[in-house]
Amino acid sequence: KNGLVWTQAPVGYSISLFLGGWLFAEKMRNQAFVTMLDPLQVKYGKPLGALFYIPAFSGEILWSASILAALGTSLRVICGINDTASIIVSAAIAMTYTLFGGLYSVAFTDIIQLICIFVGLIFSIPWMTQSPHVTVPLRKTDLALFADDPYPYSKFLGKLEASDAGVWIDYAIMLMFGGIPWQAYFQRVLSSRTVSVAKTLSFCAGFGCFAAAIPSVVIGLITMNTDWPATDYARKLIKEDYKLAVPLCLLYLTPPAVAFIGLGAVSAAVMSSTDSSILGVSTMFTRNVFVNVFYPNASDRVTVWFLRLIVVVNTIIAMLIAIFVKTVYGLYLICSDLVFILLFPHLVMVVHFPHRTNKYGMVCGFSIALLLRVLSGEPVLKYNAIIKYAGYVEPEYAADGSTIAYGRQRFPFRNLIMALNFGITVLVSWLTQYIFDRYPWTKQYDFLDALSAPVEVITPVTPPAKKKDTESSSSDSD
Repeated sequence: KNGLVWTQAPVGYSISLFLGGWLFAEKMRNQAFVTMLDPLQVKYGKPLGALFYIPAFSGEILWSASILAALGTSLRVICGINDTASIIVSAAIAMTYTLFGGLYSVAFTDIIQLICIFVGLIFSIPWMTQSPHVTVPLRKTDLALFADDPYPYSKFLGKLEASDAGVWIDYAIMLMFGGIPWQAYFQRVLSSRTVSVAKTLSFCAGFGCFAAAIPSVVIGLITMNTDWPATDYARKLIKEDYKLAVPLCLLYLTPPAVAFIGLGAVSAAVMSSTDSSILGVSTMFTRNVFVNVFYPNASDRVTVWFLRLIVVVNTIIAMLIAIFVKTVYGLYLICSDLVFILLFPHLVMVVHFPHRTNKYGMVCGFSIALLLRVLSGEPVLKYNAIIKYAGYVEPEYAADGSTIAYGRQRFPFRNLIMALNFGITVLVSWLTQYIFDRYPWTKQYDFLDALSAPVEVITPVTPPAKKKDTESSSSDSD
């Protein structure tokens, strides 16, 4: 609804996949890690390392809930199915094959679902353009899209005001680097047979992520070139309708059979993302919290059954959020903030600069970054900022004192807080190391046991690579 210039996710996440393959795939795959929390627990210890599960869990669960809610809306528009019923059925299907097949079923069904996404959406586009209500060739300018909302510029391309440049940069960098620390990505990379396969998978996924967005962009352009009052929809779109662009085009611009195929593509996309996120977040809790922190002697049988239990629990949590919470996508964006601000800096430190960080630096950096983010305000949660950066837009109030619009930051504050997390972690780590080395008597106050504690051992659970694969991996790293 804000134009192509603000559609940052396809490009941002594509770049994040390339960066993940370049910066993390080789190092983490070579060390036989199973989850992205493993290197954090190796460096900071199992209890402190498990702390990073909180932002990771929040992001993955709310992402699953947001796309389940989107599927519910699509099914309601096209088929008239109740939102709640469609969410429950979709979640149950994804949960069932994840329970019985684990990563193998998720990987194989994802291949089928990706084919369905491309074929379904691309197949439906020619039918949409053949509708008598669509202006062909498709125009990018002079579009009368929203009712009573004349735009003096291309609504397809959108407009980026100079005052909003900081917001655009903030989100762009957050997508590029904050898109890396997600277990749904690392579970594929770390389960690859060799380092070469892990890196190739990342790079191919980067191209695929960008390509998968092209049909949706075309459908968005078709939506803008449609005379909606002349269709059975019988009225112009308003901005609140634009999130329904795909289901509305399928329903009113294509025959029922084509709409059914397109709906299958939307459903496949949702279940493909849901099963990966649910399995990833469940694996992290089972391995990094349950086994590493609470039950180190758990047998393989106990671990597997506990993982299945957590898959069920997490699916139910995501399903309930999708049904009852009305601002799921807004909450997901907040959790993406936390993943970028809190988790990403420390993942970089422990993988690339493990000798530049310790427990004291981590605790200080993590705590201060979290505090700064809370004090920066959040319109989605309906509270104003205490710390107001340059360009802050003050809230608007009605005559009776009620809030019309909450304040918002225009400064790229997320990147500033993330950089401060890096800087504080390195500075405090160096300072504590210097004090303990210069004044040995202070080691008795090392209450986090950061200097004398041995490195935590995280036992790999993946099967050892074959000799041929090992040689290939070694040559790749060389």
